[in-house]
Order: sequence, then C-alpha cells, then structure tokens
Amino acid sequence: MRRLFSASLLLSLAVLSPTLAQSQAKLASTNTKANNLWEKAQEQATARDFPKAIETLTQLNQKFPSLPEPFIKKGSLLKAMGENQAAFQAYRDGLAKATLDPARATDYYTLGELAMSFGDYSTAADSYKKYLKVAPKVLRNQARAQRQLLNCEFAIKAMANPIGITPTRLGEPLNNFRYQYFPALTADNRFLLFTGRLKVDNGEDLYISRQEKDGGFGAPVSISPIINTAYNEGAATISGDGKTLVFVSCDRPGSLGTCDLYISRRTGNNWSKPQNLGRNVNSPAWDSQPTLSADGRTLYFTSDRRGGLGQEDIYMTMLQPDGTWSVARNLGAPVNTPGKDMAPFIHASGTTLYYVTDGLVGMGGLDVYRCELERGNKWSVPLNLGYPLNTFENEASLFITSDNKRGFCSRSRANEPGTKSDRDRPVELFGFEVPKPVQARETSTYTQGRVFDAITKKPIKADVQLYDLNTDELTQFVTSDPEVGDYTVVLNEGRQYAMYAAADKYLMKSLSFDYTDKKNFDPLTLDIYLEPVRAGRSIVLNNLFFETNQYELKPKSQTELNRLIQFMQQYREIQVEISGHTDDIGADADNMALSQNRARSVYTYLVKQGIPEARLRFKGYGETKPLTPNDSDLHRQQNRRIELRIL
Repeated sequence: MRRLFSASLLLSLAVLSPTLAQSQAKLASTNTKANNLWEKAQEQATARDFPKAIETLTQLNQKFPSLPEPFIKKGSLLKAMGENQAAFQAYRDGLAKATLDPARATDYYTLGELAMSFGDYSTAADSYKKYLKVAPKVLRNQARAQRQLLNCEFAIKAMANPIGITPTRLGEPLNNFRYQYFPALTADNRFLLFTGRLKVDNGEDLYISRQEKDGGFGAPVSISPIINTAYNEGAATISGDGKTLVFVSCDRPGSLGTCDLYISRRTGNNWSKPQNLGRNVNSPAWDSQPTLSADGRTLYFTSDRRGGLGQEDIYMTMLQPDGTWSVARNLGAPVNTPGKDMAPFIHASGTTLYYVTDGLVGMGGLDVYRCELERGNKWSVPLNLGYPLNTFENEASLFITSDNKRGFCSRSRANEPGTKSDRDRPVELFGFEVPKPVQARETSTYTQGRVFDAITKKPIKADVQLYDLNTDELTQFVTSDPEVGDYTVVLNEGRQYAMYAAADKYLMKSLSFDYTDKKNFDPLTLDIYLEPVRAGRSIVLNNLFFETNQYELKPKSQTELNRLIQFMQQYREIQVEISGHTDDIGADADNMALSQNRARSVYTYLVKQGIPEARLRFKGYGETKPLTPNDSDLHRQQNRRIELRIL
C-alpha cells in the first residue's frame, strides 16, 4: 500500500546505483600476496558472496594500506549491500590514496553523492570537482555534479552562518509512536494535529493533542472513529477555527487516484463523514500533503499529476459560493521547479507560503523555503530558510504558529539501534523558536467567541466575515457553530478590519478592528449578540469614517456602505432611520448640525445606489443620546457614531 509520505521527504535519500562493474582493473602492486588476495576478492564478488569479498578486501586494507583499489572495491560492495556509512569511509580512504585519473570518474561522483548523504560537504565538493575535471562531458551526471557543487558551497556558507537554533524534540506524552509527522495547529494553538503510525507496516491515523494550562500538550487521542478507518488517513490540515479538516487517504473504494484528498467538517464535537473532494481537486495520480488557509476556504496541496513543472508540484483550489471547489491550478514558477516541490504550508496570515523542494540550490536534498504573496496574487522568489532548519537530510513539512513565535516540524532520528534502512528510522515531532528571517511576513492574532440571539441568548449559526478596510477585500469568512455558536477569525498585524456577523432574520453586527498600532495585538474574546429584524431594534455602524468635524464619508467607509446596501436588498419590506450622534465636545448646535449632515451623507449614498427614499429617513441627535458618559477619549469615540434603526 502506498504511504502518504511515499513520494515525499520524510524518510530517506534515494539509494545510489551500485557500481560493481568497475574496479576490475588490475591491482597496482607487484606483490604476489596482494595480487592473490585481490583475485580472490574479485572471484568472491563475481560469485555474489559480498561478505566474503569484503572480508578479503579488509585483509588487503590491513596488510597493504597504501593500495587504493581494495578500498574502492570494498566501497562499491558495501554500497550495493546498503551499508552506505561504511561504503563512504571506504571510498574516501581509497580515493585519498589514488592519483587523479579519468578512469576513476565514476568513483569520484559516487564518493560525492555518499558524502552529501552524510553532510560532509568538504569531501563532497572535492569529489565533484575531481569528477568534473576528469569526466567526459557526455556523461549524464555532469549537470547533477555541477548542481551538487553549488549545493556544497551554499551549505558550507549556511552552516557558518546559522539562523536560529536547532529544533528540539517534543517531550512526553508526545512522540510515543514510532512515526509521527505533518504537525498542524489551530489558530489559537489549543490543538495539535499530526499523523501517527506505530510501525512500518501499520496504517496511518490522525491524532489530536490538546494544549494544557502549562503550555505543553496532553496525551494524543484519535481524532474520531469516523475519520480513522482501516485505510490510511494522514497528512492532514485543519482550519484556524478547528472546524474544517482536509486529509489524505489512499486506496479507498471510489477513490480517483492512488491517494486522494478528503474533507470533513466539525459541528459541536462531531466530525461529518469524510467526502472526497472530487475531480476538480483530485486526479488519477497521487494527491497529498494539504494545507488550508485560516478560514478553510483556500487549499494548497502536492500532486504528481501530469502536466506539472517537475516530479511533484504544488496546486491550489478555492471554495466557491455554491460549496464546490474550483478546478485545481498549478502555482507555477517560481514556486514550482523541475524538481520535487512538496509539503506546502500556508501561514495563518495567508501571505507567506512555506514548502520543501530539491529544485533550488540548498543543502543538497529537500530544503524548506518561504515565499510571499505579492500584488496580483503572484508569489515572490523562494528563499531558503538556512541552517539548522535545513540540513543534509531531506526536510519534512514545517508549521509556524499564527503569532510567529513557535515552529513545529518532523525529523527522522539517526543511528537508531535496530533500524535496517533509512526508511525504518523513527520520525518524531520537533519544536523551535522562530527566528526573525524565518517568520511569516505578517504576524497574526485572532478573535474568538460565540454568537447568540440577543433575545433568547441561545447560540446561533451565523456568517462571520472579515474585510480589509484599505482594500475592501474579504479576507476571512467563517461560520459559527450551530450547536454552541463558537467562531474564530484570524487578523493580521498592521491591518484595519471591518467584521460582520450576520444570520437570516437578524440585524448584522458591525465591528471594527484597527491593528495599525502594534502596541495592542493580543487575542480577543468577543461574544456577539444579534438582534432580530424587528421594529425598534438598532445597530451601530462601526465602520463609517469621517474627518474630524466633517461629514464627507471617507473612502474606507465603502465596505460598510456596501454591506448596508446588501442588508436593505435582503429585507426589502423594512424601513429604517439613519441617525447621527456626537460626543459633548463643542457647541450643542454645531454638534446637532454635524450629526444631521453625517446621517444625510449615508442616506444620500443609499439613495444614489437605488434604495428607495420611501424606505429611508435620517436624523441628527447631536450629543443628546450618548451610549456612555463622555468622561474619556474612549467613551467619546463610542458616542460619535451612526446608527441604523428599524422603523
């Protein structure tokens, strides 16, 4: 059965092809005993008795240590047996004794590849240089050797200039499986989701660990019996509010490819039956490693489908108003390369993408890179995250919390007793403090709470939408839980937002968040009470803006005005009053006139946009109806407002 990570970075570098045919040259020695041992080793190797041949070659190494050929021959046999560490040492010892010779071109290349697999960049660079110097230009490994030489140069420089500190293994009760990988957290960091597997031949399942009061994580539990089945489930992603789950399952009945993406949604504490994301997203090939935007409406994933730029590419799809997903599109260059581009992670801010690739110059295998979303929805040139997040190993997926403080990744454990191959090495979860160069471009926080009926105080299902007031762009769209009413919305530092909560037969709630001032960027707990659409009920329109003592609407009022028009079009039978209010600063008459003119500005805008005059009226109340005493700047700001009241 194909594993969810089988095309990925998680476990091993590819085993290099053996070079048994070489080393048939005569031994460069006139010593009869040496030649007899050499011939004996050759015969044993030809008979495929590699252990005996290695034993004979070791005798040669000990008795005639100046001869390079026995070391190189032993290296080729050890490599064929999968003993790469010993093979590396044998090749290195042998070639160090040999003179530069075009006949040894393949040996230089092999040593370079072995050295890279163990992070010995100096030996690798020296070997590639020798290979490029003596190898015929027609050999197919020329281009790879040149590229690996660039990787060596990059790696040596990166290790001399580390970025941050080495990730540390997460402690108990985590890392109790033999394999755990693809960590992901909700926006509030309360839940850690990961894929776990007890041993090589076991299926993969999804597990959740809840954050405890001390900041650590509790014992992981199966996410749900409706999610975890006899099939493989893993490589999952979860939305910022923890209500949308996308995961991968392989070889399920009715699947479209070897591994497909499935979606499940949580209501209360229960997950829905997983649904295949369908042909717009999945292909007949391998589709895996998903990552969701914070609101669960944009999905990035890895696929090796036909038509990509490389072996695996990153694709994206978006949730449509009718509930379907758009046809997945390739992200293209510069994100995707001719190599492997995999394991994407979109930060909660939505503007920084992390992923692994071997198609760019790096540490030699799959490295983690970051790129930023620019104007026109184009991605910037990817930047390598440097050492020690990247090493000579193939790196796995990365996750960085919404506040840019904490990072999580998975790594295989080296030198584990009893492991027979790289694929069998345990994989564990690691954490690290995120250094500045690795952080997402924008730091995020969140507001969360519950939505209630203002009269009955019962939880209700409501759409919660977040708009960037400077661009009038919808940046988040979540739905509160119909059973408990909870919601979570992610907000980015440096932005000014309008947030709206709306439900059928209720007045919308208008809220404003200004994070252009970095002094206050803490998470908020905010319960929302929606008033029914009923005569006498009113709301404050918190996202209408005027200059001091002026009544012309500022451009960033456009978002609120458009929502107001939508509301009037949805409830065509109602009539409303738009009322203006001020604080107590200034003359009463001036405040009355200002409030009247501001209300008129909103009224005039709505009429020009087609709302019948008969449904509208406006009135200024000046400072006569304060919401709160005018005893502070904050309270005066609350009293300067425009209200909408149902007549």
